[in-house]
Amino acid sequence: MKKIGFLSFGHWTPSPHSQVRTAADALIQSIELAEAVEALGGDGAYFRVHHFAQQLASPFPLLAAIGARTKLIEIGTAVIDMRYENPLYMVEDAGAADLIAGGRLQLGISRGSPEQVIDGFRYFGYAPPEGQTDADMARQHTQVLLEALTGSRFARPNPSPMFPNPPGLLRPEPHSPGLRDRIWWGAGTRATAEWAGEQGMNLMSSTLLTEDAGVPFHELQAEQIRRFREAWAAAGHERAPRVSVSRSIFALVDDRDRAHFGHSNQGSDQVGYLDAQTKAIFGRSYAAEPDVLVKELAGDTAIQTADTLLLTVPNQLGVEYNAHAIESILRYVAPELGWR
Repeated sequence: MKKIGFLSFGHWTPSPHSQVRTAADALIQSIELAEAVEALGGDGAYFRVHHFAQQLASPFPLLAAIGARTKLIEIGTAVIDMRYENPLYMVEDAGAADLIAGGRLQLGISRGSPEQVIDGFRYFGYAPPEGQTDADMARQHTQVLLEALTGSRFARPNPSPMFPNPPGLLRPEPHSPGLRDRIWWGAGTRATAEWAGEQGMNLMSSTLLTEDAGVPFHELQAEQIRRFREAWAAAGHERAPRVSVSRSIFALVDDRDRAHFGHSNQGSDQVGYLDAQTKAIFGRSYAAEPDVLVKELAGDTAIQTADTLLLTVPNQLGVEYNAHAIESILRYVAPELGWR
């Protein structure tokens, strides 16, 4: 059995070819797609966070709204760029959204990826200390977040507060018990996956890795997952870790599918550059008739070893089509692979 959800970047554009033309469209349709996928028996609704772009950027209002409109589906991010975050404010927002959702939040966070503007986190008021990098700053924000999510009390109370305080030190409220165990780290290398395992965060591995070891992407990703689990075990964490991978997968079952994706099946990985210094290997996309997909996906070792699969969706094609595309995987592909 495998949890199967979707991952949306939440793009919008005023193009007449887009079903998502405004920010309001992107937000409302995200809620509607989560409701539709829950009704279909899907397991998760996840959203990418990008700043300074016509994409989803402020996740917690959206997550809270989905939490209020659904009952069972996991709700998460993939991923929040921690360079931009006030970790204590994030604890409050995440705690509130998780309580509204009844403990269903699964928050993917990371050091971030190349953004739309240069050092965008500086506009948000954050800069790395002298001698440190923005990646160091992201990890520092993460450590503060993780500690606060445990519910530890550290703030000295005002002796003359506006409202009575409980005894002792205080913490950000509301506190959501268990949320600390539902934090995922978006790792782009094997080393960062090991670090995530040491810290007791679940692993979220996407469709690219910022290293090229000369082996197929799925094999490199499977090795990343193996190293993560070994680091987790060595650190002595008591609970079992979770691992997700993301893929673009489309079952061609009608003329719409063939028109949109009939020529999209990539038979091999791609190697490119995220920026002038960062080389990356991108996993292939899958688009074929269901029986062909079953055979191809059976050979993807990373998908097989992960417990959660996130299907990246072309959100600008609208709710109805994306629900259809996800239903096709759940109905025609997942059972044949033993995922349902």
